[in-house]
Amino acid sequence: MLQLQESSDVVVIGGGLAGVAAAVSAARLGSTVSLITNRPVLGGNSSSEVRVWVVGASAHGRQRFSRETGIMGELFLENQYRNPDGNPYYWDQTVLDLVRAEPNITLHLNTDVRHLDMVGSSPSIASVTGWTMGSEIETRFTAPVFIDCTGDGLVGHLAGADYRIGRESSAEFGESWAPEVADDELLGSSLFFYTKDAGHAVPYVPPLNAKDISSTPIPMNRIIRTGDNGCDYWWIEWGGLLDTVADNETIRDELWSIVFGIWDYIKNSGKFDADNLALEWVGSIPGKREYRRFVGDYTLTQNDILEQKKFDDAVAFGGWSIDLHPVEGVYADKPGAQQRYSNGSYDIPFRCLYSATVDNLLFAGRNISASHVAFGSTRVMATCATQGQAVGTAAHLVSALGVSPRTLGDEHVALLQQTLQREDAPVIGVSAEDTDDLARSATVTASSSLRSIDTTPHSHPDDRLKLDRDVALVVPVNPRLDSIRFVADVDHDTTVRIELWDTDKPQNYVPVNQRLVREVTVSAGRAIDITAEFEWMPSDACNAVIVVRMNEHVALHLTDERPYGVMALLSTTTGDASFDARIPDEANQLVADWSARELRRRSLAAEVSPRTDAYSPERVTDSLQRPFGGPQLWSSALLSPDRDLLTSPETLTLQWQEPQTISSVRLIFNDDVDEDLINLHRHRTPFPVIPELVAAYTLEALQLQDDGEEKWMTLATVERNRHRLRIHDFDAVETTALRIVTTATNGSPYVTISAVRAFAAPSPRAASTGSSFTASHN
Repeated sequence: MLQLQESSDVVVIGGGLAGVAAAVSAARLGSTVSLITNRPVLGGNSSSEVRVWVVGASAHGRQRFSRETGIMGELFLENQYRNPDGNPYYWDQTVLDLVRAEPNITLHLNTDVRHLDMVGSSPSIASVTGWTMGSEIETRFTAPVFIDCTGDGLVGHLAGADYRIGRESSAEFGESWAPEVADDELLGSSLFFYTKDAGHAVPYVPPLNAKDISSTPIPMNRIIRTGDNGCDYWWIEWGGLLDTVADNETIRDELWSIVFGIWDYIKNSGKFDADNLALEWVGSIPGKREYRRFVGDYTLTQNDILEQKKFDDAVAFGGWSIDLHPVEGVYADKPGAQQRYSNGSYDIPFRCLYSATVDNLLFAGRNISASHVAFGSTRVMATCATQGQAVGTAAHLVSALGVSPRTLGDEHVALLQQTLQREDAPVIGVSAEDTDDLARSATVTASSSLRSIDTTPHSHPDDRLKLDRDVALVVPVNPRLDSIRFVADVDHDTTVRIELWDTDKPQNYVPVNQRLVREVTVSAGRAIDITAEFEWMPSDACNAVIVVRMNEHVALHLTDERPYGVMALLSTTTGDASFDARIPDEANQLVADWSARELRRRSLAAEVSPRTDAYSPERVTDSLQRPFGGPQLWSSALLSPDRDLLTSPETLTLQWQEPQTISSVRLIFNDDVDEDLINLHRHRTPFPVIPELVAAYTLEALQLQDDGEEKWMTLATVERNRHRLRIHDFDAVETTALRIVTTATNGSPYVTISAVRAFAAPSPRAASTGSSFTASHN
């Protein structure tokens, strides 16, 4: 047996998306990282071994403008480009390439950590030891800080960190969804299967362990269809009454019997057209949902999520529903899940991501400090990845500053948030003052800016939305909203009720508080203007929701044209198809009561008065890099269909009164965080690259020449861009102005940029790229 030693700045145990994000984030900031996982592939439950699709705050599009940015966002965008069919093996390679591109990461696959050493009276982890299967290598890993992303929380358990298993009582945190008496019940584990049409009849002889599901509640209480595959069968779940670690093998065997029994039922019951279907793949590793949850300095609760509590130490966010499943799993005589959504995204504080009892232990994933009920939301993988980027960033700072995670949170939380924001990490509404960012002191101008929200010239007279239900339009308000005009066909003189609502919180896109009501009398006719006067000036820039109440005599005109941040909503009615037929919606959930998916990338033909500052050039330096109380970006004016950006580009210019020395510029482009992306493609998105992304641009600096004339010098030229964050490092230049000259988008009729940041020092990245994928794929 070969025994090795490896010392690094950060050790990450667990190669799921939380661990990958943690390792990559620390490595990009300059830390050396040991990434250890006991599986042959990365990705955890999302990998080809388990095949759970990656979901997060966007909640299949129910939460708006909430797709993750940062490292998880990079993975979504790259997978969209590489893997349009959602192949699980291509996804494996996408995640692996992300890690391989970072020279500061040493990756140890097939390495199982089962021993560690502690040091000090205030306990800290000194080392962990892993056994690499197949190679017969034992490696001792040392570092000043360790991150447990194992899911089950094995490392923290071995270190003696406090944790919980099971459900707390409702009295402990005042949670209405918690049981009256605490217990050890858990969410179960799942196994999936894939099928294919073989083109000819394929018999199926069930194995000995196949269960006769006709004798169980499964056919009565679950939807079984021949067209479903993989995570469509998320409800094949069992083991919540057992110990999901100690009884893992028992749980796997039972899940196998269920999978083979369901397939036997599909193939041989005579109830399905399945003669040509063949079983292509069956999982062999249970996808676990729940086990240990560590105790941090704060425990996130149901009320924090549903009330969207604001935390001063917010470092990540979520938005998935509180999604709890019956402990009996597939054998339950009730739906496979109960879900409750917040009105928008919610904060995850740093205090939930480090141990209260082990000094140098951070964690991310389904093992964070959350109650069982809150865990029902934080457990999904894209949200776990946001936590991973937060703790990887924190671990780098802990190692560099020589402090504990608690001290970092107590004394340096502003530095942590600033560093996260600089890396475009997934945070919402965090506006950290980055004093090193030279762009903050620049005056920003543009060749054009969108100043009016008016889509009425682009309406389609034959494309109308009958007001057989309430509809709404979300519009940014900066600084005021005086009136809104809709275009409609009216078949009878009538009165239309139009209401102005606010969203309560800047990250929300649903009507929460009614502000004003107007009754507008209109006459019958085609292309009639319906105008409501509001003269509303909120204290801060925000989103308004204009609700037009149901009226059988009115049909509003529609358009494919919409400025970014403008969104049409339809109210749901009892006759609508269920969002998910397997899960009945809870009553009184605004994100379920108002749906955006039917009119996604479309809008109501409307004109908002007066002119708006929501898309002004200075938005790129205001410290907010994604929608929050407005789109928070610069937008050019609408490009005419015949305009050639190559010969008539759009420019964004930053200018200083005094010369600045600059050696690094970070550009954050708009990648439409409202577009829901899924790694294994629960749904197909018709474009490989987000249309809103800038496709081709040059970065230029204004230079004083020897003859005393000023001239624009090219610092970088990029073609076929498909990334949100681009980092350009170069030899230091002294300049009084920078400009971004855009010559193409990926299909959008607007040029949009979310942020521009400039620094005197180069970035710590090993290569001057905005993404680990850029160097080899641009």
